[in-house]
Amino acid sequence: MKIGKGIAVTTTEYGGVLLDEKSGSYWQLNDTGVIVVETLAAGRAPEAAVERIVAEFDVERAEAESDVAELTRRLVEAKILRP
Repeated sequence: MKIGKGIAVTTTEYGGVLLDEKSGSYWQLNDTGVIVVETLAAGRAPEAAVERIVAEFDVERAEAESDVAELTRRLVEAKILRP
């Protein structure tokens, strides 16, 4: 996946922000959301994001898989990420 055109990505001490420079809309991401975006934008599979989240946070694999799939779906729908 790739970051959509016109999308600015900024990380902060609290997570990250995705800004659609055309519409002015933005998404605020927590730390796990940043992991998902960085992993997918680097061309890696969602499973790589799941692995990293499970390793870094106290979360069950099934929950991480569900959350990664849902965030990915929403970011693709919003054209923040594109296949």
